[in-house]
Amino acid sequence: MSRILLIDDDTELTDLLKEYLTGEGFDVTAANDGGRGLELAQSQSFDALVLDVMLPVHNGFEVLRKLREEACSLPVLMLTAKGDTVDRIVGLEMGADDYLPKPCNPRELAARLRAVLRRGRVENEQGDDSLTSGQIRLLPAEHQGYWNNQALALTGAEFAVLKVLMQHAGEVVGKEVLTESALGRKLMPYDRSIDVHVSNIRKKLADKGASRDLIINIRGAGYMLTQSKQ
Repeated sequence: MSRILLIDDDTELTDLLKEYLTGEGFDVTAANDGGRGLELAQSQSFDALVLDVMLPVHNGFEVLRKLREEACSLPVLMLTAKGDTVDRIVGLEMGADDYLPKPCNPRELAARLRAVLRRGRVENEQGDDSLTSGQIRLLPAEHQGYWNNQALALTGAEFAVLKVLMQHAGEVVGKEVLTESALGRKLMPYDRSIDVHVSNIRKKLADKGASRDLIINIRGAGYMLTQSKQ
């Protein structure tokens, strides 16, 4: 049974989501403020975190920042105000794997969680098979990426996006394909998740000495990893 940590100060919504997710086979632990939620995330083992932005004590961004600073790779799905594009982009830039607007549909939340968890299981089932493209190497079993033998601190979503681009190195991969293959869901209107994940990957690769043009944007078509497969 997958363990989910749900952090939201809306107790009525929390109770509703907890009841629904429990009925769907998840083991849910809830916290109603960022301080308690962060404490639970740091002291216990969970498979995924559902994190609201507006929280007392520590807001969602602060909780996410602290976890990522500690190199915590726990998949994080953020709950953002409906139509608040800024919060969504900021969350993704800080290392969230995906987001849902509030009020969220419990069924959609369960589907997103399954997609995140399924992605992790697929990678683990691949054993020690590594994927190499130029100086980039991914080890799915360890959920670890490297540039020129330097470790990359990739989130689960970033790892999955980079993996798809490496599997199609030298080819243009559309955002629809990247969203479905890497995030496990359909591309939504005005959805910039893939753009932000690719931007984060570029920054992390550049920090290790890679060219910013290693991954290029083909306007209106998608993204391409420019080096050829090895």
